[in-house]
Amino acid sequence: MSLPLEGRAAIVTGAGRGLGRAEALELARLGAAVVVNDHGQPGRDGTGEASAGPAERVAAEIRAGGGTALVHTGDVADYEQAADLVESAVTEFGQLDILVNNAGILRDRMVFSMTEDEWDAVIRVHLKGHFTTTRFAAAHWRERSKRAGGPVYGRIVNTASEAFLAGSAGQPNYAAAKGGIVGLTTSTAHALARYGVTANAICPRARTRMTEDVFAGVGQPGNGLDPLAPEHVAPLVGYLASPAASHVNGQVLVAHGGMVAVVERPRVAARFDSLQDTFTYEELDAVLGPYYADRPAGETFAAVEVLGLGRA
Repeated sequence: MSLPLEGRAAIVTGAGRGLGRAEALELARLGAAVVVNDHGQPGRDGTGEASAGPAERVAAEIRAGGGTALVHTGDVADYEQAADLVESAVTEFGQLDILVNNAGILRDRMVFSMTEDEWDAVIRVHLKGHFTTTRFAAAHWRERSKRAGGPVYGRIVNTASEAFLAGSAGQPNYAAAKGGIVGLTTSTAHALARYGVTANAICPRARTRMTEDVFAGVGQPGNGLDPLAPEHVAPLVGYLASPAASHVNGQVLVAHGGMVAVVERPRVAARFDSLQDTFTYEELDAVLGPYYADRPAGETFAAVEVLGLGRA
């Protein structure tokens, strides 16, 4: 019996640790050859000698399990290095089938205290880093589809966040980047559907090096798998990357602790029409004033209730 991703080639960005590592290992377990991307150079051991970096260690795990892996240490937010990442997969494996965008950083601060560099760094790595890889992967699939004369196999799994859904007050840069990633995902889903490509976004909750401060107060169980372990999220990525999910496109899903929740698209809550050619201030006050007066105090577009989701 063949594995669901046998013969497929995947890229996972930020795959040296945490979520990306778990996702890369899961795709390999399902049969995919994986390009393990993690920006940086090899580290140093206790004697000062060069040692394998995080990406190489994950690739070694995959190979030890009988899988195929290639290491790429380029910066995904750099346009040329992102192009090289995609080209590396195509050159090594003949084509690219799956792109998992996971690379990210945090620079948490309230909006009134945030520096320009803290804003730019997070937007660059998360949002631009998702765009650049998507741009070159999409071009690859479009060209393949033109040669084949029909749809090809392509899967994009992007990493958004509950910080976007809930409007995390201490993460304006991160929430904005993750909201942008959702917009990029739905736009990409519409643009590439004709070529056989799907694009979906996940909002994972996991205890990783990047989020250790965020979840520092959340206790771990005495035994068993940590509810915030990245291994809870990886199977969803594997599913979305598989042939079984060919009909899942342009979706946003929350995943953590043995739970997956599908987020419903925004819907129009109310509509008001002007009695003349256009609204006046007075007419807007007459219709919107009573409407918002009857709404729950403090309610915004943010879906704070997603933070309360958990396994039943």
